[in-house]
Amino acid sequence: MRLLLLLALTPFISFAQVIGSDNHGFQIKIERQVKVNQKTAYQQFLRVDQWWHPDHTWFGKAENLTITPTVGGCFCEQDNEKQANHMTVSYVDPNNEIKMLGGLGPLQMMGVNGGMSWKFEAIDESNTKITFHYQVSGYVSGGMTKLAPIVDKVQRIQVTRLTNLLNTGQVELKQ
Repeated sequence: MRLLLLLALTPFISFAQVIGSDNHGFQIKIERQVKVNQKTAYQQFLRVDQWWHPDHTWFGKAENLTITPTVGGCFCEQDNEKQANHMTVSYVDPNNEIKMLGGLGPLQMMGVNGGMSWKFEAIDESNTKITFHYQVSGYVSGGMTKLAPIVDKVQRIQVTRLTNLLNTGQVELKQ
């Protein structure tokens, strides 16, 4: 019975981990499977204003977020005259992968470098594997090891909200 339950839940299992961290950087990888095709998953990802948690924005409103999927494009936030460039798009393979450079949130003012990738791989015609990878490096007083689990937690929230939206139509599941 337990084996059947495990097999039934396999498409919804997520894999998240801090791949490594030391005083000069860290890597995070999160993998999820969703019950939509690859193009649908990618296009919903681009509508970041619909799934990003508002607590992790500069101005408190997720609806102010945009991702412009062109090289040099912006993962940006604008609230009237207030503006923030969260990351800069560095690579686009439409419906397959997008890469961005920069430090999210408080990392931005630490002067560290970050590279983020979102991959969308078809498992079959109606299921997609999403792989999120974020690698950050640089010097921070006291080292970067303590930052890795905090950044991992925040990014797991974002990936979970995207996954929930794709699988259920809601960013937060009701208990």
